[in-house]
Amino acid sequence: MIIAPSVLSANFGNLEESIKNVSSTKWLHVDIMDGHFVPNISIGPVVVKGLRSVTNQVLDTHLMISDPLKYASEFVKAGSDRITFHYEAVTDHLKVIEGIKKLNVPVGISIKPNTDVESIKEYLPLIDQVLVMSVEPGFGGQAFIPSAVDKIQELSKLKSLLNTEFMIVVDGGINAETGKLCRDAGVDVLVAGSYVFNHENPKSRIDSLRWL
Repeated sequence: MIIAPSVLSANFGNLEESIKNVSSTKWLHVDIMDGHFVPNISIGPVVVKGLRSVTNQVLDTHLMISDPLKYASEFVKAGSDRITFHYEAVTDHLKVIEGIKKLNVPVGISIKPNTDVESIKEYLPLIDQVLVMSVEPGFGGQAFIPSAVDKIQELSKLKSLLNTEFMIVVDGGINAETGKLCRDAGVDVLVAGSYVFNHENPKSRIDSLRWL
């Protein structure tokens, strides 16, 4: 299981040092918010470029924005390694999937807590990951929504049924307790923000998830 610390909860007053504190992980999760699709604004390609300059970790970039295809190329140019867009943000999902694939990066679909797995079933053979939001997207530090576990279980079964290899990612309210629930349900990647960064020893928190 991959642990992906969420940059949203990092110390932006000393971002390079904050990232070094979680350098033991393979991935970093980067939330991009536009103040339109979600009620918050985070960072843009310039910050992603800065992250790329200080780490070799996979930058798993989550576009919580209204027009992901318009901006995806800018994030890839800046150094994003993987791009995930929201199912709810677009109407032509195939166009977005194909457009991101042309950028030669893995593509993922994210679903909000009120969106069921059935909505994205037809796209599962075409994508590289599914991001299950276990909180309402927009702000860190929220409590885990238990229905996310059912979605992970459903996706895990569909992986076998459809004989596909997409990764299952979960983001929101992850700690040692909820992380174990998700691991047991079949998740591949745990995104953890405040649980990791808001602790005096981030590595110990990463280890607590890794050793579930």
